[in-house]
Amino acid sequence: MNPVRATRLIFLLSGIGMASWAPMVPYAKARLGLDDATLGLVLLCMGCGAVIAMPLAGFLTHRFGHRDVIGISGLLVCVALPLLTLAPDVWWLGAALLFFGASIGVVDVAMNAHAVDVEKQQGRPMMSGFHGLFSVGGLAGSAGMAALLRTGAPLTGSAIAVSVLMLVIVATQWKHFLVRHEEEGEAPRSGFSMPGGPIFLLGFLCMVVFLAEGAMLDWSAVFLRFSRGFDPAVAGLGYAAFSVAMAAGRLLGDRITSWLGPVSIVRVGSVVAAAGFFMATLLPWGPMALVGFVFVGLGASNIVPVLFSAAGRQKSTSPGIAIATVTSLGYAGMLGGPAAIGFIAHASSLSYALAGVAVLLVVVSLCASIVRR
Repeated sequence: MNPVRATRLIFLLSGIGMASWAPMVPYAKARLGLDDATLGLVLLCMGCGAVIAMPLAGFLTHRFGHRDVIGISGLLVCVALPLLTLAPDVWWLGAALLFFGASIGVVDVAMNAHAVDVEKQQGRPMMSGFHGLFSVGGLAGSAGMAALLRTGAPLTGSAIAVSVLMLVIVATQWKHFLVRHEEEGEAPRSGFSMPGGPIFLLGFLCMVVFLAEGAMLDWSAVFLRFSRGFDPAVAGLGYAAFSVAMAAGRLLGDRITSWLGPVSIVRVGSVVAAAGFFMATLLPWGPMALVGFVFVGLGASNIVPVLFSAAGRQKSTSPGIAIATVTSLGYAGMLGGPAAIGFIAHASSLSYALAGVAVLLVVVSLCASIVRR
């Protein structure tokens, strides 16, 4: 039984599954003849499905343990991905995205709760490395699906190929997942307990960091194009720089966390990410914006893993319920934050809106002591 390897692979699967949808979006838009507004509303269904399912995932992992929840939800992700290519109209696509988002959401909560138990079992920080593999899976999923489609492979056939790969991971690793891990001397938790104030504070901090990630995803290219004069063909370099920096930071994150401790990771990381946003928005030189986005990626890379670990260590609430609460609030930030940035940018400027994200990250730094062991 190798729960460490199983956890790494399920994080990789989650990244592959989520990112494989991105290259499929233009095909769905063209096949169903959707305008931008309709497409935007339909794409919200994926996030809504995840947010709706996450609290349920917390209860399921608390009630039944990690192994079967991860295994069954992983199978549902494998089924859901090809369904996205078969939807005959916009309503069916919305329903398929709700199903896909819910499946991904349950996997997300269950795998993070499982990762907390693996950390307890192994007695060392491991969460950043797990999240690093999620980032690697995201890069592999989007690049792999795009490569299949560029070869002329059918859209549904490409989705099935990715699903088969994910199915192999689920089938071979199912038995290696822990049901749950109780620390020595810790009484097994029973019954349902509502999250307390510390869990909601961790959720707020996660919301801010996810908002920063959502800002990079939705607004970095727009900022480089219209505020720094980048050519449209290279404006996407901002998000690429951020993504590579984040993946690298997470792959090295466990060693850094062991060295600095979780409080310093949150305190220093949020200040570095805030400095990156200030660097990009306050200095008018275009290349400095790219450097700033690298700082955002490096600074933010290990904050969410540390927050999840802290949530899983709370004694008053089971890890599944605590992580479901923190993750749900985080996703709310990722979904709603970029829209709020748009409203603020419309009222003032995009530079001011992104600088506002930096101010929120400074607030995260001030609250860093919440993750103390």
